[in-house]
Amino acid sequence: MEETFGQALRRLRGSRSLRAVAQLAHCSKSYVWDLETARKQPTREIAAALDSALNAGGELSAFTADSRDRDPKRHESWSSQRANNETQRYSITLPSHGVESLLEAATTGNPTPSTLLALRTSIEDYWLRDDQYGGETLRPAIAGHLRYVLGLLESARTDDIRSGLYAVAAELFRLTGWTHFDARQYSQAEVHFTHALQLAKEIDDAQFISNVLACMSLQATYQGLPFDALALAAAARDHARPHGTPRVMAMLSMREAFAHAAIGDRTATHGTISQAHRHFEKASDTDSDPAWVAYFNESKLVVDTGIAHSQLGESKSAERLISQGLNHENDNNHRGRAFHTFWLARTQLQRGELEQACRTATAALEPASVVASERVAGHLKEFRGQLAPFRHRAPVAVTFEARLREALPARVSEWPHP
Repeated sequence: MEETFGQALRRLRGSRSLRAVAQLAHCSKSYVWDLETARKQPTREIAAALDSALNAGGELSAFTADSRDRDPKRHESWSSQRANNETQRYSITLPSHGVESLLEAATTGNPTPSTLLALRTSIEDYWLRDDQYGGETLRPAIAGHLRYVLGLLESARTDDIRSGLYAVAAELFRLTGWTHFDARQYSQAEVHFTHALQLAKEIDDAQFISNVLACMSLQATYQGLPFDALALAAAARDHARPHGTPRVMAMLSMREAFAHAAIGDRTATHGTISQAHRHFEKASDTDSDPAWVAYFNESKLVVDTGIAHSQLGESKSAERLISQGLNHENDNNHRGRAFHTFWLARTQLQRGELEQACRTATAALEPASVVASERVAGHLKEFRGQLAPFRHRAPVAVTFEARLREALPARVSEWPHP
């Protein structure tokens, strides 16, 4: 008899408790039991989460594949692409069961407003470190932090504390999803973004829902799914209305502009860029902006506008705008500086400015070397590929290749020769 999902889950769980597996997969132990006993059928998201929790290499996700995934002629949408092999290639790096026990032991007493303040402060530190070094190295700490918060929820006695913990957990799920996105582990990212949406919905936090949808829109752009990206960005803006602050609405408009640019719709791209700038002009330091949008300052708006122009092939205006934004970017934001500098180099190469493009890209190698970000590495790899036609006849391209190998030897050794 062919093995069922529940039987496979029970076999893979082995001697681990239902509670331990539920915590790893961020669900309830009763839900795991219902899956094992076939009282409930698994969703694609929970199958992917359990695969990661049990290091099952996609074995459980295979049970949720349907005929749409097996049709090679079907255009890959956001829903089908998440069943790719990313889940098989990566697993969530989580603290050991020993650390998990320590976290449970630390959960004594009832959470208080001071507890919430401490948790939110820690999250702000995660944001800072993510910008500085990338999220890959932070993920184990964030995952342990998330488990701790989920444990606190069991002892929360007031609605205000419970809602505050839901908001913290939602941001930790979103942040974990963001670290997977930055590592180009898209299936894992979607699982965590979905959990974040569910928690935000529980407390009716429409602005935070819009933030998560905006993250998912950006990911869809990277996956080559611009129409999905556009739908998610439009949904994000709808959720943010009518209470979204001008800064929030400006950020969401730029995400929609990226989607339009990826589609190649010049008119719509320029229209949403204009909307973003009009919103930002109304922004004030006295606005009640959510903390998660504080990063979206004027330099970020200008750089993002330049990137959208570059996506459309409007290299002259793109170069000017990205350069302008970079001049005011925080030096400690290593990932942002590397990411935006590579965009500037690519734009300069579009304009035929080979020497300037190579000098710009060389300047990006230092921040890129201290950041654990597959997104940054991907842009670097693409730029290196664009230099391939010049490598044997332009000394500046040869020099850049040498500097690249010196700065990132392990990374370059993984790439095929262009």
